[in-house]
Amino acid sequence: MVLEVALIDVLPGHEDGFAAAYAEAHTIIIAAEGCRSVRMTRGIESPSRFVLLVEWDSVQAHEENFRATEAFGRWRALIGPHFAGPPRVEHFVDVPA
Repeated sequence: MVLEVALIDVLPGHEDGFAAAYAEAHTIIIAAEGCRSVRMTRGIESPSRFVLLVEWDSVQAHEENFRATEAFGRWRALIGPHFAGPPRVEHFVDVPA
């Protein structure tokens, strides 16, 4: 399992619109093959900053089963107009304790 972390800054004044768009877009990403869970968080100190957390079976599942499909285009069309700039996206794996 890998965790996709996307730091998303939205345009000031677009926070509620972004959250509403995400509520609709959530159904698109969660339906992708290899997607295990999706969670969006919002900054307290920086309320225009959101963090998307997506658990995928693998990086390939994210890239091939979602980013390379028309579903990604629909996802981005919903939330993208609210972006202040491109999201910063990275993948992570758990560190054993």
